[in-house]
Amino acid sequence: MLLSCLLYGCRDQANGFVSSGATANRNWVLTWSDEFTGPNGSSPDPAKWVMENGGNGWGNDELEYYTPRPENLRLENGNLVIVALKKEFIGTDGVKRRYTSGRLETLGRFTQAYGRFEARIKIPSGQGVWPAFWLLGDNHLTAGWPECGEIDVMENVDVDKSRIRGSIHGPGYSGKKSLTSRYALRHGKFSDDFHVFAVEWEPQVIRFYVDDELYATSTPADLPESARWVYDHPFYIILNLAVGGNLPASPDASTEFPQRMLVDYVRVYSRK
Repeated sequence: MLLSCLLYGCRDQANGFVSSGATANRNWVLTWSDEFTGPNGSSPDPAKWVMENGGNGWGNDELEYYTPRPENLRLENGNLVIVALKKEFIGTDGVKRRYTSGRLETLGRFTQAYGRFEARIKIPSGQGVWPAFWLLGDNHLTAGWPECGEIDVMENVDVDKSRIRGSIHGPGYSGKKSLTSRYALRHGKFSDDFHVFAVEWEPQVIRFYVDDELYATSTPADLPESARWVYDHPFYIILNLAVGGNLPASPDASTEFPQRMLVDYVRVYSRK
């Protein structure tokens, strides 16, 4: 049983969640979580999440219009399901679009500086879909992007679904000049099953993990000369499934819709 817990995690009866072996054996305390255990078909908890509604490209020339409709965002069998659909949709701006999807964030509900941020996610397959779990500085409305800072815990923009990437964006190292590391599965694809994606963010260091395997570390020493480290204030959480955009190729005839991104849980910890 001990070996099984260390490898796969064990359920904490007091808190009602499964702790990974690495998390259970480090000096962390849970500060926020969503286990997505509501009734099937219900919306994510509005006390924890803000569901986006809009289709302005989101700074990446994305093709989808995000909606809060159950067709795009809902709870199902203990998971958050974000669904990208290929179907004509006219948003509040009056523009007709070919795709809809979902995006939700914790701005105004929860922010935290430093800690372990993790989520257990099964990404979709197919060309042109862009699943992401990321953090954004809560001062972005005043400081702007990328001065506010961005931490991409997980995103997949490749046709190859055996690879994901983790990145940090800041002034002088954003967009295609971000500090980015990649992780490739030894067997299979991330779209085959759930995996745990995490960062451990502390003063002067951000560490990236897949299934508790450390694969990248970023520190101020990694930044371009004279660039600023902007990870010393609270950030909030974003989950979304984009379609097309500047990084992935656009969907083609091989891309089947609907596409589904499943999130088993999101958990945030702080050092004791």
